[in-house]
Amino acid sequence: MKKAIFFDRDGTLIIDKVYLNDVNQVEYLPGVFNALKSLQSSGFIFIVVTNQSGVARGLVDLKNIELIHDKIKSDFAKNEIHFAGFYFAPYSVESNHPMRKPNPGMLEVATQEHKIDLSKSWMVGDRMTDVEAGRRAGTRTILLAGVDHPENSQFDKPTAFVPDLLAVAEYIIETP
Repeated sequence: MKKAIFFDRDGTLIIDKVYLNDVNQVEYLPGVFNALKSLQSSGFIFIVVTNQSGVARGLVDLKNIELIHDKIKSDFAKNEIHFAGFYFAPYSVESNHPMRKPNPGMLEVATQEHKIDLSKSWMVGDRMTDVEAGRRAGTRTILLAGVDHPENSQFDKPTAFVPDLLAVAEYIIETP
């Protein structure tokens, strides 16, 4: 069984452009390559799980999601960082679809496909819905500072609340 880190996409790995629909607008958060490089060398595989309600709203084209994910994979591969998979939920916020976070559907599918040990894995995101999806799936969780704060949430607190991706890497590596 593998240990994995599930990452949200927008606001976690890349700058959140709100309904990103143009591959040329992909911009990475500071420290992302260094953080993932150190986590990868610690034996984790990486999975991206991202809500994409812009598809249901007609603001994001499915072809563009694939192009964006291909660019992300390519840019990380140039830094010798590899993703085991990308999963997205193209459902509306109101749908409560099992694949849409805070539901754990994307994590559960990835777990089956990649033989992941959830008890040794982490969910990292910038929203408490990311944290809740990880909690429901059985991972430990990290919330990046920025959008949401654990004190203002209806969901349980994350395992850790950190300022940036380098702190994520440091926390995970130092936690048994």
